Amino acid sequence: MIHEPVLLKESVDLLTTKLNGIYFDGTAGFGGHSSEILKRISYKGRLIATDKDYNAFIYCKNQFANDSRFSIYNTSFKNIDTISKLEFIEKFDGIFADLGVSSFQLDNVESGFTFREDSSLDLRMNKESGFTASDFLNNSSQEEIANVLFQFGEEKNSKNIAKKIIELRKKEKIESSAQIVELVKGITPERYVIKTLTRVFQALRIFVNDELNELKEFLQKAVNLLNTEGRIAIISFHSLEDRIVKDFFKYESLNCVCPPGTPICICGKKQTLKLITKKPITPSEEELKRNKRSRSAKLRVAEKISS
Repeated sequence: MIHEPVLLKESVDLLTTKLNGIYFDGTAGFGGHSSEILKRISYKGRLIATDKDYNAFIYCKNQFANDSRFSIYNTSFKNIDTISKLEFIEKFDGIFADLGVSSFQLDNVESGFTFREDSSLDLRMNKESGFTASDFLNNSSQEEIANVLFQFGEEKNSKNIAKKIIELRKKEKIESSAQIVELVKGITPERYVIKTLTRVFQALRIFVNDELNELKEFLQKAVNLLNTEGRIAIISFHSLEDRIVKDFFKYESLNCVCPPGTPICICGKKQTLKLITKKPITPSEEELKRNKRSRSAKLRVAEKISS
């Protein structure tokens, strides 16, 4: 298997509540969750999917080529509204996204997501658009680099790392992951090297792909495109993503956001979601033993209460 889907049973159990339903998988990857969703719906059901990664898109297109219920687009899940129009779909009965980077992307040197082997410092999900991590590091100010590492990687040593990046690029163009690995090793105690590199590469990947803004845009569009009693299920892998999902679900589950003590509601806020998971669902001990990369996964699910 190219990638073992995380929290597979838990997420699909909570997502697929209608046998003839129309579902959306915003991060098809290599078809793990999509395949399970298709098993749970009837021949009348449908599954629309997206993935920015071209390799994942082609894989799923081929894997489900003979299933007329399945359609996939090589684009970001934030375009769910455009895709729903192209597919003549007014509302979905379930919307899903697994925000993790697949094992294939992490392990495949050509994908440029790993720091464990030397690779081109790209980090784009879609290799045909936007700027690379290399472009950013070679053309941005020390302050901009430090801010990205701190904001998106929560890296405490961001200022020093940014300073060293500026010093390095004065000597040579920064083009490979190995250059960043050596730089971090040179200023980080050995026991913290892997964690620091993880945070640095996470920060660059999130920034280059504009992942947090895309997630916010996707969530807002998704809740508007859900049928009453339709569900949205999101699996996140780090605190920044999980905080966005948690706060969004909480806000949409409130019926009023007026300041405490306001005698009459003047905000006009209406509840759109009810929380299905009061606390996030995390992998079982069995799954953790089977798949170590699942350890930081958190699943949150909410249900639309009005359309």
